[in-house]
Amino acid sequence: MVTWFVYHNFWDLNIWLAGMSLRSFCKLIVADVILAMAVPGLALLPQKLHYLTEVGLIGHALLLCYIENRFYTYSGIYYYSFDDEVMYPSYMVVLTTFVGLALVRRLLVDHRVGPKAVWVLTCLYSSKLSLLFMTSKAGLWASAILLLAVSPPLLLYKDRSRTASKMKPWQGYSHAAVFALSVWFCRETIFEALQWWNGRSPSGGLLLGFCILLTGLACVPIVALHFSHVMSAKRGLVLVIATGLLFIVMQPPLPSSWTYHSELIKAARQSSDDISIYGFITSKPTWPSWLLISAILLSLSAFTSVIPIKYIVELRMIFSIAMGIALGVYISAEYFLQATVLHILIITTMVCTSVFVVFTHLPSASSTKVLPWVFALLVALFPVTYLLEGQVRVQTILAESGIDTMSEEDSKLTALLAVEGARTSLLGLYAAIFMLIALEIKFELASLMREKVNERGGGLKHSQSGQSSNSLATFPPKMRFMQQRRVSTVPAFTIKRMAAEGAWMPAVGNVATVMCFAICLILNVNLTGGSNRAIFFLAPILLLLNQDSDFVAGFGDKQRYFPVTVVISGYMVITSFYSIWEEIWQGNVGWGMQIGGADWFFAVKNLALLILTFPSHIMFNQFVWSYRKRNDSMPLLTIPLNLASSIITDVVKIRILGLLGIIYSLTQYLISRQQYMSGLKYI
Repeated sequence: MVTWFVYHNFWDLNIWLAGMSLRSFCKLIVADVILAMAVPGLALLPQKLHYLTEVGLIGHALLLCYIENRFYTYSGIYYYSFDDEVMYPSYMVVLTTFVGLALVRRLLVDHRVGPKAVWVLTCLYSSKLSLLFMTSKAGLWASAILLLAVSPPLLLYKDRSRTASKMKPWQGYSHAAVFALSVWFCRETIFEALQWWNGRSPSGGLLLGFCILLTGLACVPIVALHFSHVMSAKRGLVLVIATGLLFIVMQPPLPSSWTYHSELIKAARQSSDDISIYGFITSKPTWPSWLLISAILLSLSAFTSVIPIKYIVELRMIFSIAMGIALGVYISAEYFLQATVLHILIITTMVCTSVFVVFTHLPSASSTKVLPWVFALLVALFPVTYLLEGQVRVQTILAESGIDTMSEEDSKLTALLAVEGARTSLLGLYAAIFMLIALEIKFELASLMREKVNERGGGLKHSQSGQSSNSLATFPPKMRFMQQRRVSTVPAFTIKRMAAEGAWMPAVGNVATVMCFAICLILNVNLTGGSNRAIFFLAPILLLLNQDSDFVAGFGDKQRYFPVTVVISGYMVITSFYSIWEEIWQGNVGWGMQIGGADWFFAVKNLALLILTFPSHIMFNQFVWSYRKRNDSMPLLTIPLNLASSIITDVVKIRILGLLGIIYSLTQYLISRQQYMSGLKYI
């Protein structure tokens, strides 16, 4: 009856809907209705014939997806005239999707369909929701393919308590291959999504990175649910996801043979709007990004033990040299492309850094004798590279600018400005290198000290396990306090043993820390003009200092905060003196300083207020060094002096010193009070 009604009312109408004649749509609708009416009868058949029900449901879902995709994404054409009105509302897409999912769920509960049919139907109905977000005509089918590829680990292997529901290795490899093929098949859809997101055509590296990233994310359910006990699967997954992220961030240039050239991508990339608006733009060479990607992937491979550098010394050496060369060439080509002479020095610097860090973390039999000389070479390369960079840059700029057509002062100014920017980049590079070395040595020394403490603590615990209960019961409180103090001296003893075994490590770490801090102060002056707030972020670098008798006598873990506080106080005092001198002197002593004018009053007042802040800073730094308890009233007595400096002064740095002195005084009082209360517990 449905066929008769459609045939006699719509079959001969010459109307086009969504790029297709009405007769073709009538055929599709009649076929879909026939399948929908046949499914209830097929569901009543015996269990052996339920595959017919599954075939009917899948055929009905495919026809429904095709019809809705045509109605929703193709423009309407009536009698060969364009009409852009919406032919198929969005709520109908949502309604048919959820009705289909509910029907599939009901049939599964009644055991009318199997899990494979549920998997296919769920993916088909869910993919229809992509019509609401994507305008591509092939977006629905691309979404269906991606869902069919990604969902098997979640839908077909749901019962985790049964061993049969776990994937076998060949199944995991097969699903991963299907993921990669499906993502590559849907590359045009991914291209359109990226183009919509960025507002311009994505590069080949960005498109390839997203394809790799989606493949890795699709494999996460397989590894998490079925191969969580296989470390090689986890390591491979980390490397795949990291590779995708690196391609997305770096967007390296791809060879033409790697790039897919479809009609859609060609049409998107052959737009002349950018050239007509912005003209021809010279782009920087992007090939060095391949070196950075290789270095990061090598590091991840070594970190995840894909490359066994932990067990093979020769492989460790090859790895460190390859890392240094890759990073050196990348930095030289990216930031110092014009200074060709410096490339050898920068590559040598990065190779020394890589060798030092790798062999400090994974030492060999002879590395303890060689690494101090490697660090000495690295320190010697710093001034040579810094000075040589300036000379090479000046000569290159003067040769290119044409000194004959410029005055001598203009040419010098141009050269100095260019050199300053390049030297700032070089200072940042060496600051990062020395920071990395200081962090690595601090980590290794802390690990070694922890091992020594555990060894000694284990021996003490083994020898005293039979006496602990009786001795603690018979010891008076004073003796228990002395025993606790004796146990607290174990770290100092282990540090001495550690210094005897590797005496160069604390000294090298301290030199690297001091050089990093000094370079950061220079960068602060060059970039911010000497910001007041920068010292509070730079001073914690000195926490990386290690106990070394050659560095400062008596400096240990107890005094680790002393360098931070004394550097902050000293920096603020020195810059305060400089601010006062700069304000009143300005290179020319005027009449005010000679006969007692306003400048003389300004200098005397602010110098006096600066001196008033000294007592609190001196007392607090002495306290941080020794932690000896003083009279509780002394820190509190310095607060009014700091209040006067904070309120009356005209220099911002002195006001900061005053506020800092108030904080120091209150902190010292509270810590002393806490020590006093803790001591009363043992009396």
